Amino acid sequence: MTYRETLKHPVIRRLSLIQLISYFGTWFSQVAIFSMIVHFRADEITIAMTSAMAMLPAVVLAPIIGTVIDKIPFKKLMLILLLTEISMTLGFIFIDSLDYLWILMLLIFIRSSAASMLFSAEMSLFPKLVNGQMLKNTNEIHSIIWSLCYAAGMAAGGIATYYIGFDAAYMIDAMLYSVAVVLLLGLQLSLEQKTHTDSHWQMFKDGFSYLVSQKKILHLILLHASIGLTSFDALITLLADFEYKTLIAVPLAIGWMNATRAIGLMIGPFIISKVISKENLHYFFVLQGLAIILWARLEYNFYLALIGLFVTGFFITTLWSYTYLLIQEETDSHYMGRIISYNDMFFMLSNVATALFIGYASKWGLSLEAITAILGVGFILTAVYYLWFKKRYY
Repeated sequence: MTYRETLKHPVIRRLSLIQLISYFGTWFSQVAIFSMIVHFRADEITIAMTSAMAMLPAVVLAPIIGTVIDKIPFKKLMLILLLTEISMTLGFIFIDSLDYLWILMLLIFIRSSAASMLFSAEMSLFPKLVNGQMLKNTNEIHSIIWSLCYAAGMAAGGIATYYIGFDAAYMIDAMLYSVAVVLLLGLQLSLEQKTHTDSHWQMFKDGFSYLVSQKKILHLILLHASIGLTSFDALITLLADFEYKTLIAVPLAIGWMNATRAIGLMIGPFIISKVISKENLHYFFVLQGLAIILWARLEYNFYLALIGLFVTGFFITTLWSYTYLLIQEETDSHYMGRIISYNDMFFMLSNVATALFIGYASKWGLSLEAITAILGVGFILTAVYYLWFKKRYY
């Protein structure tokens, strides 16, 4: 089954279009946020904390997110979340110095909470609509859209921020979210809504007990969480600020580096998804680690580093979507929302830990090249972990 055949499904097609627009807007304004705090002369820890704040909601709110997804109808929930993202994005306009850093952090936290819940709701919905190869394709389409938006959004966001400023970028972002809302209103979703009469607390306990009892799912969640080692936002911002700003403006450097990596994210699945399997997954973890180490060796030169970033991005999307598929296939549909939420919690916890490691390691004097190489070694260790897992469970 091809991607085109998968997109003939009306719900998947419209949700994909909504994702395309909303994700583009998110990454468009992401450049503005990091460029803004660099403009305000933020230090390494502030940059790392800003990066971590965007990922923290999925960690601390996972039990709530899971039960909300399983209780509230998808379309109603998605509308509330998109409107929340619009409101928070407009709030960024009022930040004009680091004196209001705590307000910026709060706005990022709330917007990211909505985005995290929306993402988990979508990933919980897909297994209820399709399965098998079509579910695999849907995950990969979702990943390709994310990558395409990451590339185009970061590149466009860098250029827009440089030429028209932070506030204009936030306004454009809010308008894009508004288009996504209009498309959502036309979504025709005929799906039987399961009625959960238990309290949120009881649903939380049941979901947690199910997770603890499913050792295989727990290991798959940890494997998926390893992809969080590619959370490079803080690293790319520090490289733009410390290494490349004499060559190119910080917003443009951030935009072009992220865009180059995302081109690799977008192209990779068309090649790798045809060959990846449970039998050879460990090889791709190793290749991902080696790609990151290659990037580390090329960071001394901006243009060579772009080549390294492209190679780094080549494997990420498929690793993310394939490990996600393994979790979906092993999870009972009754617990899908809660397990997906817990999975996102572990994944984002890995992202937060990576962002904080980058910030503190740089503050303590470790070179950015060494920090990058350490992240690459992490993937090689993950390959060893998967070999153990495969021997035990497959």
